[in-house]
Amino acid sequence: MKRLTTVFSVLFVLFVQAQAADKPNVIFILADDLGIGNVGSYGSDNYKTPFIDKLAAAGTRFTQCFTAALCGPSRAMIMTGRYAFRNGSSNQDACMVMPNKELQLGRVFQSAGYKTTSIGKWGQLPGDPDESGFDDYLRFNGSGVYRNKKEDKPEEYLVNGKELKLGNDEYMPDLMHEHMVKFIKKHKDEPFFVYYPMSSVHGDLLPTPDSAPNSQDLMADNVAYMDKLVGKLVTELEALKLRENTLIIFMGDNGTGKGQSERATIGGKALSGMKGTMLECGGLVPMIANWPAKTPAGKVSADLIDSSDFLTTFTELAGGTLPKDTIFDGHSFAPLLRGESSSPREWVYNQLAAMWYVRDAQWKLNEKGELFDMSGAPFTETLVTGDHPARTKLSAVLAKLNPAGGIPDSGDGTGRHANKEKKKKEGETKKSEMKPKTPEAPPATTMSAEEQERASKFDKLDKDKAGKLTREYYTTHQSDAAAAGERFDKYDTDKDGFVSRDEYIFKGKKAKK
Repeated sequence: MKRLTTVFSVLFVLFVQAQAADKPNVIFILADDLGIGNVGSYGSDNYKTPFIDKLAAAGTRFTQCFTAALCGPSRAMIMTGRYAFRNGSSNQDACMVMPNKELQLGRVFQSAGYKTTSIGKWGQLPGDPDESGFDDYLRFNGSGVYRNKKEDKPEEYLVNGKELKLGNDEYMPDLMHEHMVKFIKKHKDEPFFVYYPMSSVHGDLLPTPDSAPNSQDLMADNVAYMDKLVGKLVTELEALKLRENTLIIFMGDNGTGKGQSERATIGGKALSGMKGTMLECGGLVPMIANWPAKTPAGKVSADLIDSSDFLTTFTELAGGTLPKDTIFDGHSFAPLLRGESSSPREWVYNQLAAMWYVRDAQWKLNEKGELFDMSGAPFTETLVTGDHPARTKLSAVLAKLNPAGGIPDSGDGTGRHANKEKKKKEGETKKSEMKPKTPEAPPATTMSAEEQERASKFDKLDKDKAGKLTREYYTTHQSDAAAAGERFDKYDTDKDGFVSRDEYIFKGKKAKK
């Protein structure tokens, strides 16, 4: 009987191990403002990425992965698995006030029994990561946080609700890497998901720890350091014996930024488009998948993918669940990641503000009815006039999606900002119709990004929804109580012993009009 029990125990362990092998750890690396012209394996002329290139050589490199052309709308599509006209994230400011329930990526992994963490940029999404399915998080404010630019004005960041300040000798990309390694070591014996939206290589670019004195090419320095961090991550996974069953996805969140686009050439040729444009390389991004146990090595895939596909794909791989009453736009490419035959997408959809297009392997049709021959992409796209079978086909796709019938864009038309002129006129009309009263904080869409983040922080601290915080409560919920006390006294301008929501958001100053 004892021997039989031992046999069953061994079989059970093998069964559990077999199940774990089919439920990979997932690390999703999202580089900021990194286009295909910045990655060596995509043919970059001016940037070297040897560690990322190794992932591509031992995995699958995708040449037709599309996402929105700006950070916020791109991240919203990744997190929700839904197009902008469905989730309302067609511009940068709209993303921040999108309903929190839309953010499903962390929740999918939690529903499958994964431990989850978000490490890096989050400010263009609503709330904090722990409100959207992440057990652990490190998040900084804004974009491109590397070092303190001024010693007397340290960068603020949050770690699991604690407000911290970046030290003058600290480098945020290194802090993020250390936090990630600590999380992985803690959860190495259970499935985990790491969402890793990097600082790199968003401007304003600063020297890296490896930059030469007076370096004249900070973009190349930052690309190289980002690549080095990817290499360090792989080394850590190998040391922990986790590499075999860990899927790494490396991706750019949109095309190369304007200031760096001229040097983001391939084969000596300029690319069509950059970050913020609806041309090809506004939304065409590098994407590499590496899963040693499954993903084919050395493969280059031209299958069409858009970033709504990640949620659906990860749900299938992890065995998670999605809400049944919600329309999701993703098409799972999990079979391709497992080295199986798959049925790829026939088209991808992309949107920014009230501009959009649908694109198949060769043709692109936009909201104006303009048809483009994309056979010369990513370098050229040629306008085609008159009747054409591709126009009929893609028009039918757009008619079925009906973007104009969804949530309209509330911005200024660029995708970058709220419609400030419209908001100003609306405010003037309301002011003339209403009697004077105590000023209130303006709607979230008229605040700056920093103020919106501070509003979110206040709402998180204000658990009782009292609209104000006591000095004792505020100081005990900060990492440095003495410094927090000084901030409280500064914010409490009416000296009533409380910090109101307005006082917190605007740091004791009057709300902007």
